[in-house]
Amino acid sequence: MPEQLLFEYAIIRVVPRVEREEFVNIGVILFCKRQNLLQTRITIDDNRLLALFPGLDINMVKSYATALERIAAGEIQSNSPIAALDTPSRFRWLTATRSTIIQTSKVHPGLCTNFEHQLDHLHREMVLLPE
Repeated sequence: MPEQLLFEYAIIRVVPRVEREEFVNIGVILFCKRQNLLQTRITIDDNRLLALFPGLDINMVKSYATALERIAAGEIQSNSPIAALDTPSRFRWLTATRSTIIQTSKVHPGLCTNFEHQLDHLHREMVLLPE
């Protein structure tokens, strides 16, 4: 039986009006220190966001989400000094509490043997609408 490894994850949210504390989940960020793994899975549903938050600048949300993905991937060419940090430091920076339009939930732990499967599962359960 494959060894189960500790992972941490947070849900990525769009919070258009921070003072109202209303949000829509758009993605998941998953981290495993032992595997030096940091991955994101983001799905932005324009219609859903606009139905809940008319007038929201969807292009701005997509731009911020892309920056988050690039930082998580460690893409140095993104011109972000954060992207140059080591994997654990990038995860901690990405999941730090902030008052911006893109936020993350608190960090949650778990155990798994297949990180790609776990990321898919979390994305389906926490982001995608049931069919």
